Amino acid sequence: MQFGIFTVSDITEDPTTGRTPTEAERIQATLTIAKHAEDVGLDVFALGEHHNPPFWSSSPTTTLAYIAAQTETLQLSTATTLITTNDPVKIAEDYAMLQHLSGGRVDLMMGRGNTGPVYPWFGKDIRQGINLALENYNLLHRLWREDFVDWEGQFRTPLQGFQSTPRPLDGVAPFVWHGSIRSPEIAEQAAYYGDGFFANNIFWPKEHYMRLISLYRQRFEHYGHGSADQAIVGLGGQVFMRKNSQDAIDEFRPYFDNAPVYGHGPSLEDFTAQTPLTVGSPQEVIDRYASMREYFGDYQRQLFLMDHAGLPLKTVLEQLDILGGEVVPALRAEFAKDRPAHVPDAPTHASLVAARDAAIASAATDDTDGAHSGAAFGLAGVTGASR
Repeated sequence: MQFGIFTVSDITEDPTTGRTPTEAERIQATLTIAKHAEDVGLDVFALGEHHNPPFWSSSPTTTLAYIAAQTETLQLSTATTLITTNDPVKIAEDYAMLQHLSGGRVDLMMGRGNTGPVYPWFGKDIRQGINLALENYNLLHRLWREDFVDWEGQFRTPLQGFQSTPRPLDGVAPFVWHGSIRSPEIAEQAAYYGDGFFANNIFWPKEHYMRLISLYRQRFEHYGHGSADQAIVGLGGQVFMRKNSQDAIDEFRPYFDNAPVYGHGPSLEDFTAQTPLTVGSPQEVIDRYASMREYFGDYQRQLFLMDHAGLPLKTVLEQLDILGGEVVPALRAEFAKDRPAHVPDAPTHASLVAARDAAIASAATDDTDGAHSGAAFGLAGVTGASR
């Protein structure tokens, strides 16, 4: 089980001071947050992709490469990579390069994003969003697994004998999560390829995400990748904590009320009742998130949104201290209880390489056994004939 944080890279006014950080300040703060995540024992840092204000993260690979150079164990990911408006050839090359630079500490989450205008900015038609996601990923999947690709589709120029460079580290592609908040087609796509499925799980009631994850698990088994409970699932979440619950509520309320995403809508109380947002004590967060597998089954990755809505850097770092020092250790213990042995851990580069090598060794053994059987059959035939 992996625990970590993700950021959407928003630049938002602090409603308690009226001050909005500059782009430079927010970028540097994010780097500090990522490094602190490793310091407090978290496993994953994931960075979104946006091409419009008030967000700054238009080039996740650049940022993640810098973070990789500043960290040693932190798994780096995206939240999300826009499979619809990015060229799959460029994704293949950029993330294979990041894979090499990070020593394999990278995976990525594919998604369509939630900003409609980004489609025409990159010459795409939003009405083709699902079709773009399906076709582009099909090409990306092949580019990482075939040395030379002949390809023709609807949305980009054909390829003839094309090889993306660099090739994936150790011949193993980065692991891919498919992120979605609403689309069964994306759950189906993740299941078809045997990839991971990441349910954002921060805006809507759990029943909505339960349906998507259930579909993904059923189809994962249908396509022969393993049993439904072996499917690779990730969840998002949001928390704000103080030692005293009321202190947490009082401190977070102005940020919630003015947040661009959900401000001026449902009350904080209604939103926390209807979604996984948990504002309170560390124990309340532990209890709330330990219950997630009752609804979603055993899963592999839990990411929290911690640095949004104008929260100052000092506060975010304090939240990470609580998350890494109190909450995550308790959740690790809770999720380990009665976890079936056949449920896989979250994939890493090392585990993917080991699985590949084991499959090659198994195939070689099967071939050898077959050759021995054939030789024995041939000897028996000769012996029988000589008699």
